[in-house]
Amino acid sequence: MVPDEQELTGGNASGRVVRIGNTVRKPWLEKSAAVQDYLSALRSSGVDVPRPLGRDDGGRNVFEYVDGVLALEELPLGHEDLLRVGRMIREIHDASEAFVIPDPVGWNLLLPAEAPDLMCHNDLAPCNLVRGDRWVFIDWDGAGPSTRLWDLAYAAQSFAMLFDGQPVEEAAARLRAVVDGYQADDTLRAELPAAMARRTKAMLDLLESAHGTGFQPWADMYINGHGEHWRGAAQYVRQHQSAWEQALHR
Repeated sequence: MVPDEQELTGGNASGRVVRIGNTVRKPWLEKSAAVQDYLSALRSSGVDVPRPLGRDDGGRNVFEYVDGVLALEELPLGHEDLLRVGRMIREIHDASEAFVIPDPVGWNLLLPAEAPDLMCHNDLAPCNLVRGDRWVFIDWDGAGPSTRLWDLAYAAQSFAMLFDGQPVEEAAARLRAVVDGYQADDTLRAELPAAMARRTKAMLDLLESAHGTGFQPWADMYINGHGEHWRGAAQYVRQHQSAWEQALHR
């Protein structure tokens, strides 16, 4: 470690991440060049995302450091904040329409969408939203081909806190706020509850499979609380699907 490196913690699968001045340095991955191009395209469309800064002398992936507090530390977000989150996700998706996926095959995404047709973040969750002078989604390492529905399903479920133990009526109101902010049409609203159930179950399946095969870091995450969390979330989202349908119906 060089003297001006500050190790950053909190990520689950990004490898060693450090801050140097106003930059973040991460391991360079096979798809990093495509992701940097994607971020450049979003910025050119007016979307506020971390500025991609290429590779450093050590071959690391370099991005702008965005100062602020993670939304994860401020949950539950209020109604107006959730509307804003929904608008941010819609802005990202709309801008992504102009980005041509370089190679739809071979991305090896952990939780792939059916018939991917849009470049997406794939982890738009409170742990990746920095709030300060700017509101910016960070940690784009997992970006890749997906769909609006699959990307929104995870984001809406996580920001609405559709987790075991949450009062259903309050969770449904949060879900409605995110989706209203996104200005989802009737088709997307109708498809979202089932998609959220599939997405939470897919996350649980990934963790259970990793636990059985030793696939890291997911195998350790399974036994360190993530398995229990996603088992409860999958059951909760499926059990109350009618509440989500009612909340999203216009």
